[in-house]
Amino acid sequence: MRVTMLSEVRGRPRRVAVGEFDGVHLGHREVIRGSDTVLTFEPHPLRVVRPEAAPKLLTSLEAKAELIGELGVDELVVIPFDQGFAHQSPRDFIDDVLVERLQATRVSVGENFRFGHRAAGDPALLAADGRFETRVLPLVEVEGEIVSSSHIRGLVLAGDVEVAARFLGAPFQLRGEVVQGDQRGRTLGFPTANLVPDEALVCPGHGIYAARTREACAAVSIGVRPTFGTGRALLVEAYLLDWEEDLYGRELRIDFLARLRGERRFDSPEALIEQMRVDVARTRELCQNAP
Repeated sequence: MRVTMLSEVRGRPRRVAVGEFDGVHLGHREVIRGSDTVLTFEPHPLRVVRPEAAPKLLTSLEAKAELIGELGVDELVVIPFDQGFAHQSPRDFIDDVLVERLQATRVSVGENFRFGHRAAGDPALLAADGRFETRVLPLVEVEGEIVSSSHIRGLVLAGDVEVAARFLGAPFQLRGEVVQGDQRGRTLGFPTANLVPDEALVCPGHGIYAARTREACAAVSIGVRPTFGTGRALLVEAYLLDWEEDLYGRELRIDFLARLRGERRFDSPEALIEQMRVDVARTRELCQNAP
């Protein structure tokens, strides 16, 4: 899939899905279905129009592009969202972006999609334009709950990664470069790949998780390591099962399968090691049985 800035697009007829698509959840997938082009915004519009209300995101632009590409889309077009674009009228967005730039023959949006200055544009305005077909998708429900990025963010922050996966249609994932740690896991017999979470992205709540990486199954600790009182900031530590290669400097993608337990302080390193053996065994079982 090509990732293209709006200013670089070449003229051709397109079936366009439009939205922020943070997380690329089940509702987003319905909007995107059948489209050859996805139009999105970077950064998140709230970071420009209401920075104090801007959420931490589920996906970086890179991760979003990868997830959208897996849906069979040909092209992701990115609009740099700035104050100038924020003040563009809904009519100008339709005329300049959808019709002139993208030559849209069909436009797909969710029923709650809003666009243009002060969010004055809505699906009805798109549907009233006869130059393209408008496809408006209703909100998707799972287990009686509306699927939304904001709800999924709350689930992830609470550690409810299994429920979040049902709303996303795939496991919640966290990515980052493996950095040098203090080697404490190695001394305990469980060497870990350490990531410092991106402050702009949502991170699962403190606890121990069963997960999967591209390399192997992984038992993942998120927290501040209370047993050792390190005083360090939040750290993500992944113990990759049956893996011995050095990962320093490489990007690690962690797909979260389940929360095993909360983070807690142990009376001794020996008690921690015993619990880690239990966590690893449970991780192996969950990972092997995961679809």
